[in-house]
Amino acid sequence: MSSSGSGRPPAEAAPGWRHILDAGLAVFIKEVRSEVRTRYALNAVLLFAVCTIVAVSLGLGPIAPRRNPDLPLIQAALLWMAVLFAAFTGLARTFIQEEDARTAAALRLAAPALAVFLGKAWFNTLLLGLLTSLSAALFLVLLRVGVADLAQFCLVLALGSAGLVAATTLIAAIIARASARGALFAVLSFPLLTPLLVVAIRATALAIEGVTWAVIGPPLQILAAYAIALFTASLLLFDVVWEA
Repeated sequence: MSSSGSGRPPAEAAPGWRHILDAGLAVFIKEVRSEVRTRYALNAVLLFAVCTIVAVSLGLGPIAPRRNPDLPLIQAALLWMAVLFAAFTGLARTFIQEEDARTAAALRLAAPALAVFLGKAWFNTLLLGLLTSLSAALFLVLLRVGVADLAQFCLVLALGSAGLVAATTLIAAIIARASARGALFAVLSFPLLTPLLVVAIRATALAIEGVTWAVIGPPLQILAAYAIALFTASLLLFDVVWEA
């Protein structure tokens, strides 16, 4: 009796997690199909990123190193500013579209809260990955930025984007039913994203300079720890936010 009783909880927990992952995948597929039909978020973030980087390149042009010794830091700041503000235009609508279409209640009934968060976070990761890739490519070409270590550069962008998704997905759920959504999203995001941006900009500058892995290792660890901490906190808090 005791052995069979002790063996039941793991057997029951496994299908529960499988159900959550399957439901999260279903939410992700729904988001992708919805975006393919409307192309609202994708067009908004890509257009904003392209316009921002093109405007910066036309206004500044290639910055010669002899004119500014802090060139890598300036270039890194410009890149992350373009990524951040472009992301705000798309990621803020993660849950707003559900409220505007009056489908939030149906989504609450159709999928567990954790599955909804995972599906939305996966979609935001895909969207931000496309945004970051395009922004970085335009950034390197139009501003003629020479990256000494491309592997470090890509890793910093990946970890920074992961932290950005972890923070903004929960905030998007919080402001979905607010009136001044855009302003509230920026106000709530700023204190969470400021430490991330400071470290990401400095790490990007180090990657552009091509420092050793021992030098860039601590900033990378901070970015990874930030993303993990925010993702874990969002998982724990999302149920309360979503069912409120």
